[in-house]
Amino acid sequence: MTDTPIKTRRDGAILEVTLDRPKANAIDLATSRIMGETFLAFRDDPALRVAIITGAGEKFFCPGWDLKAAADGDAVDGDYGVGGFGGLQEMRAMNKPVIAAVNGIACGGGLELALSADMILAADHAQFALPEIRSGTVADAASVKLPKRIPYHIAMELLLTGRWFDAKEAHRWGLVNEVVPAGTLIDRAWELARLLASGPPLVYAAIKEIVRDAEDAKFQDAMNRITKSQLPSVEKLYRSEDQLEGARAFAEKRDPVWKGR
Repeated sequence: MTDTPIKTRRDGAILEVTLDRPKANAIDLATSRIMGETFLAFRDDPALRVAIITGAGEKFFCPGWDLKAAADGDAVDGDYGVGGFGGLQEMRAMNKPVIAAVNGIACGGGLELALSADMILAADHAQFALPEIRSGTVADAASVKLPKRIPYHIAMELLLTGRWFDAKEAHRWGLVNEVVPAGTLIDRAWELARLLASGPPLVYAAIKEIVRDAEDAKFQDAMNRITKSQLPSVEKLYRSEDQLEGARAFAEKRDPVWKGR
């Protein structure tokens, strides 16, 4: 269908997901559910290794919740579908790398969507904000994530004031990995995706599970869960062909061939 709000492009092991809802790429309940099914299919497809999430056009990545849809009856606490709002921020066991390519304004739930990715690239004209405070509501996911990603006092300033900040400032605080010219954003995202797609998928899965599991754990407790074989992705890695292939390739001074098993 040509009028679907989500466009996908698949090339080898990489899936590009583009939010395309004129005029601003805002997300309503129906769009969120489609995004959830898209990322669920990506998660469960063994042939796919990396995803890119971006927005159509050059003005908006995503402004978050579609207030017009809300005025027409979409409930803010309605059924967002699998993966929660935007299909990504509550997706369980997402053990594959996801890159956000922020092509323009990312505010409110749009910034929270970007925060759900593992890496964030931003066009040099991108703008960010968490303006929920000004409409008497809370940026819930950002309130959980942002103070863990950037200095606490900066995160609280952004949450409590709702002020706008540009890509340069976002990079300064470590919120984005790179700032690139707008015309090169998607090319750079695909370059990074190809690099990740060439790597060991079972190792990526183990890294992501360890990071999630350890987020609120004490160091020794997190290490004990690894050594006591309590993390499925780590155990799968340690008993995999790829684990042996990595050692053999190192010993033979050649590039490894990863099979994901």
